[in-house]
Amino acid sequence: MTSLFDSYRLGDLTLPNRMVMAPMSRVRAAEGGLATPSMAAYYAQRATAGLIVSEGVQPSLVGQSNPGTPGLHTDEQVASWRPVTAAVHANGGRIFAQIMHGGRVSHPDTTGTTPVGPSAVPAVGEVFTPTGPQPVPMPRALETAEVPEHARSYALAARRAVDAGFDGVELHGANGYLISQFLSSNANLRTDRYGGSVANRIRFAVEAVSATVEAVGAVRTGIRLSPAGTFWGVEETDVARLYTELLTELSRLEIAYVHIEATADEDLLVGLRRVWPGTLVMNPVLPMGPKQTGREDADHWLGLGAELISFGRGFIANPDLVERLRAGLPVAPVDEATYYQGGDAGYLTYPAYQHTA
Repeated sequence: MTSLFDSYRLGDLTLPNRMVMAPMSRVRAAEGGLATPSMAAYYAQRATAGLIVSEGVQPSLVGQSNPGTPGLHTDEQVASWRPVTAAVHANGGRIFAQIMHGGRVSHPDTTGTTPVGPSAVPAVGEVFTPTGPQPVPMPRALETAEVPEHARSYALAARRAVDAGFDGVELHGANGYLISQFLSSNANLRTDRYGGSVANRIRFAVEAVSATVEAVGAVRTGIRLSPAGTFWGVEETDVARLYTELLTELSRLEIAYVHIEATADEDLLVGLRRVWPGTLVMNPVLPMGPKQTGREDADHWLGLGAELISFGRGFIANPDLVERLRAGLPVAPVDEATYYQGGDAGYLTYPAYQHTA
């Protein structure tokens, strides 16, 4: 059976193990969406992962969801990321940037502009703003002529990511953000070519991925998906057909990987594994759910045909998670209170395992 610690060839990269550090928002960016020296240290500490996927990075100002998140839409942001990618590479690692357009999950107090979405339907819940959590506002529905511009924004950010030294990019197509909103049957009430039928609802995702492949190449492009996920109030009808058609279209582009979250029942997910002919990165447990991904979860999905397994919270508190799982060492618990508080505490202060004499 495939081991979590076997190497794997992903496009032009040789991964030393099958463990992927999942993208996780840590809101430590500086003013102007700039990456910081602390971010460089954070990612470099975790460079033993087979692949790191960065926190969500906004491709435009209107695409920013939360304050304190980094961007890839200005020259200054590109320059700020170069020490981060250099630090990861110096420690022997590989890193993709996750490109995340928040769509309707944003607030004018954060961006200075009205959030946009496929339709004028607000998300469910409260969004972080510079003054604290506030109800998510009503978004402005994109005009048909505007939609391609937002699809291309992923590609423009991807080109900047490669210029900043990233090995590739992952489009955030999950968890109720813009691509997920277009896939949704209740956030997307459009009657034009981007709404209604399954073929129309997947169009935005396919156009965003196609533009990114054209910009940086298929081997540098992945996408994250959350089939049947309900984050931020999105709903999806005819889930099996929706994702079967989407994966069929994406397979023609021969992208590096699809990263799927365990947001649907296992039978549906196994069916999608059969549909997708390329590399599957599997996130075996519900993101932000009650359980963290463990070795058993990873081995289970390797047995079901996933090539790579993503770990989220485990990497926050265990910069040496790969070695801890390899050696059967205890996995340290994470302090949830420090997820988004800023500063280096709960960010750079988790140590590697201390062996006793």
